[in-house]
Amino acid sequence: GLVLGVYSSEKDDTAAQLTSAGDAFDRLVSGKLRALLSLCGPPLKKGKTRVFHGLHQDFPSVVVVGLGKKNAGINEQENWNEGKENIRTAVAVGCRQIQDLEIPCVEVDPCGDAQAAAEGAVLGLHEYNELKQKKKPVVTPQLHGSAESEAWQKGVIYAEGQNLARYLMEAPANYITPIKFAEHIEQKLRSFSNVEVHIRPESWITTQKMGAFLSVAKGSAEPPIFLEIHYLGSTNTDDSPLVFVGKGVTFDSGGISLKPSSGMDAMRADMGGAATVCSAIVTAAALNLPLNIIGLAPLCENMPSGKANKPGDVVRAKNGKTIQVDNTDAEGRLLLADALCYAHNFNARAIVNAATLTGAMDVALGSAATGVFTNSSWLWTHLYEASILTGDRVWRMPLFEHYTKQVTDCPLADVSNIGKYSRAGGACTAAAFLKEFVTASHWAHLDIAGVMSNKDEVPYLWKGMAGRPTRTLIEFAARLSQDRHN
Repeated sequence: GLVLGVYSSEKDDTAAQLTSAGDAFDRLVSGKLRALLSLCGPPLKKGKTRVFHGLHQDFPSVVVVGLGKKNAGINEQENWNEGKENIRTAVAVGCRQIQDLEIPCVEVDPCGDAQAAAEGAVLGLHEYNELKQKKKPVVTPQLHGSAESEAWQKGVIYAEGQNLARYLMEAPANYITPIKFAEHIEQKLRSFSNVEVHIRPESWITTQKMGAFLSVAKGSAEPPIFLEIHYLGSTNTDDSPLVFVGKGVTFDSGGISLKPSSGMDAMRADMGGAATVCSAIVTAAALNLPLNIIGLAPLCENMPSGKANKPGDVVRAKNGKTIQVDNTDAEGRLLLADALCYAHNFNARAIVNAATLTGAMDVALGSAATGVFTNSSWLWTHLYEASILTGDRVWRMPLFEHYTKQVTDCPLADVSNIGKYSRAGGACTAAAFLKEFVTASHWAHLDIAGVMSNKDEVPYLWKGMAGRPTRTLIEFAARLSQDRHN
C-alpha cells in the first residue's frame, strides 16, 4: 500500500495540491491520480481519505489523505506546530486504512516532515492486543523514497518510545507487577553497553530509610522494587546528569481510602510516570543522546489490607520529615517524596518527575496538556519548547507559598499528604507537598493524570492508555544534550 498527502486548497474549485512525493507518483501513473481526485468531488479536507485501487502494479491500493493547509506552522494560540500535528494525524488515518485492507506493508509519503510522518504511522498503528486470540493484521510502515531516511528513523524511535510506555500502562496489573515492570525495562536496555540497571529489593529500600514509600507498599502482597537506571551518554561520565523520577504504582486501589469500583481497572496505569520516564531513557539510549540520564522509579501496589496505611498514620520520609497520611489514596506523593530525596545524591543538572498524581489535574486541564509545576524558568522554557515540536503539550501551573501553608499546617506531623481545604487546588497542594522534599534549584513536577488515557482527543492514538508525554521528555532531553554540546 501507499499513503500520499494532499494539501487543502484555499478555494474549493482549484486542483488538488499534491506533496512532492504525490507529484512524482502522479507523473509515474501519467496524471491519473490528479484526474481521479478531481472527478471525486471537492478537495479533501484535513484527515479525510480517498482510496484508489489498481493505479500501479507496485501499489495495489493507494490512500490519499488530507493534510490541511500547506504552510501551517506554529500556532501561537494552540501552543504547537500545527503542520506537524496535521501530518501525524493524516498519516495515522492513512495507515489504519491500509490495515483495514489487510495489506501487510505500507510506504508513507514523508509529507515534508519525515519525522512527524513516522511518528504518525508508528503511533497510529499501535494497539494493545497481546492477550486477544483475534488480532488485527500487523502492518509495517516504511518511508516512500529515500530523501529523508534519517529523520524518518528518528520519528520511528520517538514513536516506539511512546508505544513502550503505552504497552506498560495498558497491560493488566497482574502482568505488570513491580518486579515484572523492572525486568521488562532491564530487558529493553540489555543491549546498550553504556547503561546500568539496578533492581533494588525491599531490603535496600529499608536501608535507605524510605519510610514513606515502604508505608504504601506494605499493604500489598507484591514486594516493592526501586528501579535505578544509569544511562552514560556523555563523553564525560562525570557530567552532571539529568535525573528523571517516575511514580510507579502498578495498581492503585486507593488503599483503606478505597476508590469507587467504577473505573478502578484504569488504575493499572497509575505507574504512567515510571512508564514514561523509563521509556524516555530507553529512547535516549537508542538515539545515543550525548548526555547522562539517571532514572528512578519507586514501584509498588497500593492495596487495602491489615498491614496497610490507615488514615491518620504518621510515617517518616528519607529526609527525616514526618508525614501525616490523612488520605491513603494520596499515595503517589509518598513514593515520590523518598525518590526525590534520593535523587539529590547525584549532583543533578535538573530533576524532572512525572506522575499520574491527582484527579484535580484532570479537572483543571483535561487531556489537553500535562501540568508542569517548577521552580525553574530555565527548565520550564526547555520543556515548553520541546512540547511545541512534539504536539504533546505542557502548561505551567502555580507553585505558590499559598499552597505550601495548606500542607505544612498539620496537627500531628511536619506535613500532611493532603491540603487542609481538601479538594481546593488539589493538583497545586500535591505539588507543594513534593516541594517540601526538593532542595535542587532546577526541579519540575509533571502531573500527567489528565493525559493518562486517550478517548478520541489525540486522533493519531487509538483509544486506551496514551503513554504521554514520553516524546516531550525525549525531545526535552535531546535539547538539553544540544545545550551542553553548544
